[in-house]
Amino acid sequence: MHEAMWDPPRYRRLDTIPYVPTENEIDQLIAGCSRKISVFLQLLKETGIRRGESWAIRWIDLDFQTHTVRITPEKRSQPRIFDLSNKLIAMLNNLPRNTETIFGDGAVLDLQRTFQRQRLAHKFGNLRLKRITFHTLHHWKATMLYHQTKDILYVMQVLGHRNINNTLIYIQLEEALFKQETDDFICKVASTAEDAKILIEAGYEYVCDFNVDKLFLKRQ
Repeated sequence: MHEAMWDPPRYRRLDTIPYVPTENEIDQLIAGCSRKISVFLQLLKETGIRRGESWAIRWIDLDFQTHTVRITPEKRSQPRIFDLSNKLIAMLNNLPRNTETIFGDGAVLDLQRTFQRQRLAHKFGNLRLKRITFHTLHHWKATMLYHQTKDILYVMQVLGHRNINNTLIYIQLEEALFKQETDDFICKVASTAEDAKILIEAGYEYVCDFNVDKLFLKRQ
């Protein structure tokens, strides 16, 4: 208005490395929280979606026959469809269906305020639990996916990223978390489909076929 000169300040974002907890710590939180928050956390753990995407899920987005959920993206990410475990489907079935969305019509911040991390951290004697937020599970899922697949493009697809630069951080996270892992493996042989099912449920990964058998392994 007064034709004055102004040199606006320049903000430079300070990037930090996301915190990634162990799966056991996440499961402790899920087991110790209220019913709604437990379902919310389990959904974030299995899919890695953002908290806003999870909060926006409607009952009509769920397919209880195929155990899948359709995700409406946020932050210009891609729409996705995820498979859900039998455990999560059972937890969802126990929630009341008195609103269009699964978790209610309020704000996601209302749910976050009742996320009792401090109480559970002292209950389990693990102060690391206090560092876990809803978005922490997004980082955990992405890091585990890259560790399992070593396919950063697949991780990018699961997260719904449009820019690979947003996904590359999980290569660094995976290397930092698993750099002390040994190269000792346990190998198992499956001769039937039931044998293979048991091994997969126990955390073994398929390697290859040998004659009529299938070989599986996992780290010790």
